[in-house]
Amino acid sequence: MKRIYKITLLVGITILVSSCHNNSAPNYQYFPNMYESVGYETYSEAKIFKGGKEGQLPVEGTINRGFEPYEYENSTAGYELAKANLKSPLDSIERNSGKGKELFEIYCISCHGAAGNGKGKLVEREKFLGVPSYKDREITEGSIFHVETYGLNAMGSHANQLSAHERWLVADYVLKLKSQL
Repeated sequence: MKRIYKITLLVGITILVSSCHNNSAPNYQYFPNMYESVGYETYSEAKIFKGGKEGQLPVEGTINRGFEPYEYENSTAGYELAKANLKSPLDSIERNSGKGKELFEIYCISCHGAAGNGKGKLVEREKFLGVPSYKDREITEGSIFHVETYGLNAMGSHANQLSAHERWLVADYVLKLKSQL
C-alpha cells in the first residue's frame, strides 16, 4: 500500500512540475534587459547620451578593428619618404609565394600588362593612356606600397581591395617584373 502511495505521489509531482513549463512564455529571466534591449533610432533624441542624440561619434583616436595605421601622408613628400625608408615586412618564404602574381593578375594586369610594360588591355583599347612601364621608373618596394595605398595620378587607391599584407605581396611581384624587363 505504501508503494502505491509513493508511486502516486511521484506521478503527481511529475505532472505538477511538467504542467508549469510553457515554451512560449518562459517564467523568469535574470536581467531581462540583456535579452530584450531598448531599441533606439540612430539619429533620434535621447536624454541619456551626450549632446542629446543617439548617433555618437567614436572616441578620438579610435581605430577600426583590423585597420593597420599607415604613417606616411598622401603627398609628394610622403611618397619620397616611403620610397626611401619603407621596407617590406615579408619573409623569404612569403616573397616566393605565387599569391603576389595572382593578386597582380586580378588588380593590375588590365592596366600595367602581364610583363609590367604598361600595355594592358585597357591601355591597348585607349581607355587609359600614359600607364608607365616599370623599367622606366625608379621604384622601390616602399614607393610601390605607397602608390597602392593612396594611388597616384590616374591610378586609384587599392587599399580597400587589398589588405596591407596583400599590397606587400603585389609590391614584391612588381619588383620581380621590373628585374625581368
